[in-house]
Amino acid sequence: MLQKTHSLAGIVAAECVIMYYHQPLLSWESGAALLIGCMAGPLADVDKRGSTMAKIFLPLSFILQLLRVKHRTLTHSLLFLVGLTMLLSPLSPFFYWTCLLAYASHPLIDMLNDKGIALLWPWNIKFRLVPSFLAIKTGSHAEDLFRLFLLIIVIVLPIVFLLPEGF
Repeated sequence: MLQKTHSLAGIVAAECVIMYYHQPLLSWESGAALLIGCMAGPLADVDKRGSTMAKIFLPLSFILQLLRVKHRTLTHSLLFLVGLTMLLSPLSPFFYWTCLLAYASHPLIDMLNDKGIALLWPWNIKFRLVPSFLAIKTGSHAEDLFRLFLLIIVIVLPIVFLLPEGF
């Protein structure tokens, strides 16, 4: 999937955390959560040379390249998610879950791709959520439709959140 798709998925995750914690949408915390979601969603692609995340986090990308970490392996794995949970543990629960769920959205939607991910890295077994004939190819019209679906969710979630309870 492309970075813009992962960013939207990260924003959806952040909006879910905002709603769960009943955080006012027009607050610094919510604004920070949405920005975190937008950045954490595509962050797993720091392992892909030339990606925007690799350029932004150049030192980390360089280390991954030196270690010869292949794309959709370590940074897309459960092992990495476990490490991330420990790294993020000092954060407040609100920002902890925002970071973690936005980041986790990345490998989750990459499992909709025909190439799958090495979820159990270092074992190089690729996991997909759908059979290859239903998979979404990166940059395809199917990804455009999926991204449109995510955009609709990004718009609808805050509207639903703002509706009065008896409505």
